Amino acid sequence: MSIAENIARIREEMARAAIAAGRNPEEILLCAATKMNDADAVRTAIAAGVDICGENRVQELTQKLSQNAYAGAPLHFIGHLQTNKVKQVVGKVDLIHSVDSLRLLTAINTEAARQGIRQDILLEVNIGQEESKSGFTPEDIPVLVEQIPSFSNIRLRGLMAIPPISQNSGDNRKFFEKMYLLAVDITAKKSDNVCVDILSMGMSDDFEDAIACGSTMIRIGTAIFGQRNYA
Repeated sequence: MSIAENIARIREEMARAAIAAGRNPEEILLCAATKMNDADAVRTAIAAGVDICGENRVQELTQKLSQNAYAGAPLHFIGHLQTNKVKQVVGKVDLIHSVDSLRLLTAINTEAARQGIRQDILLEVNIGQEESKSGFTPEDIPVLVEQIPSFSNIRLRGLMAIPPISQNSGDNRKFFEKMYLLAVDITAKKSDNVCVDILSMGMSDDFEDAIACGSTMIRIGTAIFGQRNYA
């Protein structure tokens, strides 16, 4: 199937999942995970109606920006971000999903201050407590949110998570439900730079479960563009 056909199908599946959960389908945004897809593929996805483009790699982001590949859609950074590459991302993207350490948070705030801007971010939660993954523990989040007002050049918009790889449909619901409760807990903690309205969770294999559990943004790569050729 073509990229446009895949997006149309995903939109239908998103709507069904939302309605089944008693939610408005318009509450959920579709972020196209564009890693390893060229500028033409990205343009095709935007033309077919994705809400957001999400890039995983700084080098790809820089290259595609130079090609004007993301024109017509907001751009998010959704991959692991090293502190030495913060300058290449801050101010270039509307939202950074993957803020996974206090060190990175500080680096983003410092660079945003240098540019005279306020950078929107999400805190990444290692919801499965996996040693191989980065991110804050669920227990870290309430304490960290209390500290956010001291980072005056960032704005916290919510949380992001990548749960463990699931073997069966429904396996990740317990993680998604935990993320939802964590997001609800911090939603009431508002300040000048805390405005929690995004819960980024759900990918190609589990986005329907994520929607059922309260996701407001799903990140879809393979189901839109096809399998990536890592060789």
